[in-house]
Amino acid sequence: MDSSLPRPRIPVIIDTDPGVDDIIAIHFSAHRIFWQVSRRYVNYEPEFGLSAGNTDVDASYRNILKMYQAIERQIEKYPEDAKRFHNFTPEKRIKLARGCEGPIEGELHSAQYFHGRDGLGGITDRHPDLNVQFEAGQAHPQLEISSAHGVDVVLDLLRSHPPRSITYIVLGPMTNLARMMMKDGETVRERIGRIVCMGGAIDVPGNTTPTAEFNYFADPYAVKELLLSDKSALHLPLDRFLLVPLDLTTPHELPFPAYKQAVDPAFQSVSTALSDGSTKPPVAHFTSAFLERTREIMLGYGKDAMELHDIVAVWCAMENPPVRGDQEGNALSPGWSVLRRIFDIERTGELTRGMLVVDRRDDQTAYAPGANRAEVQKQLDSLGVPHKPWESIAVPAQVEVEHEPHDFMNTQRGVWCVTSTPGPRALLQLLLHRVWGVELEASR
Repeated sequence: MDSSLPRPRIPVIIDTDPGVDDIIAIHFSAHRIFWQVSRRYVNYEPEFGLSAGNTDVDASYRNILKMYQAIERQIEKYPEDAKRFHNFTPEKRIKLARGCEGPIEGELHSAQYFHGRDGLGGITDRHPDLNVQFEAGQAHPQLEISSAHGVDVVLDLLRSHPPRSITYIVLGPMTNLARMMMKDGETVRERIGRIVCMGGAIDVPGNTTPTAEFNYFADPYAVKELLLSDKSALHLPLDRFLLVPLDLTTPHELPFPAYKQAVDPAFQSVSTALSDGSTKPPVAHFTSAFLERTREIMLGYGKDAMELHDIVAVWCAMENPPVRGDQEGNALSPGWSVLRRIFDIERTGELTRGMLVVDRRDDQTAYAPGANRAEVQKQLDSLGVPHKPWESIAVPAQVEVEHEPHDFMNTQRGVWCVTSTPGPRALLQLLLHRVWGVELEASR
């Protein structure tokens, strides 16, 4: 297809708790994004719904406004850059709505240990020049700020667009999506196009605890109801769901030396030197202002780079728009691949909350995958089933016990998990070009 021809517009809802990588991911989506997908060029139009997670909803709200302020200042200073920010001044202003303040069950947890109290590494105090003077109810030049709850805004968007045309990207906890399913699950199931969710750690350690990725740690109850319980009225259409776990995202990085060389030669860390907005482009100053704190934290972990978790999810969504019919689920663009994985999630563990549990026992028995064998034996004893040398063959199938078992790891379903991308370097090149208008040196 000729790239000069009109491009179909793909509506996107970004469900986010804007911390450091969320904001860069949203920057990524705010630019002129014409993606060639299977020889089709598509133009993405984002909408934003906010949730508590990396920080609270109020801070998340302000961070979106700070990002848009930085882009506005960039265009004022460099008018030629306006063509790069296609979604900054769309024909229809992007909607911004506040979502849920906490998980559907359990206590509220945040990632302020990494993202800071304001979600952006403390730039509110360290860089007051980036603070936003914006009053509630005031009109915004680029955003349509809704007073309605984000759940209602998204449901209205689903109803007003053609069925299965909207891509829904989850960059934070799955709470808003769970609340939508509680309110009108039929609309979500019938009308949502594709859901791309950054979350979980399957075969790798967690990033918030030794076993859990933050988004799934923050609201494991939502994950359970949406993905892993066939009996739940909240269960999502898994044929249109793609999980982007830490297993995939962690190798994708923004090396800070590369950022310093390509974007901001004056970039340091909080302990060395603060970003000076008078000497650099506004977008570079904005990103350096929060990345300087991120760099300090990552150096403490022995790594001079930021992992691009949320950016990978946005990239995946952009390159893999909604599809219909027999191609749903595992139909991805060249360079991308998926695998259906079966797991459950721990919701209440003192040490394992948010952990994705995979049954790794490699033995052939009559127990169903994931079965709690002690509980099965207890039920066998209650039924008076005689013991045999191999207890696993005392009952031919789990369904023959008196009580219906816990729906752990239903083997008939599973979740489509993205397992490969076109590569970390491909994303780094695209990220530098889209967000900062610079190119990655060939030697890197």
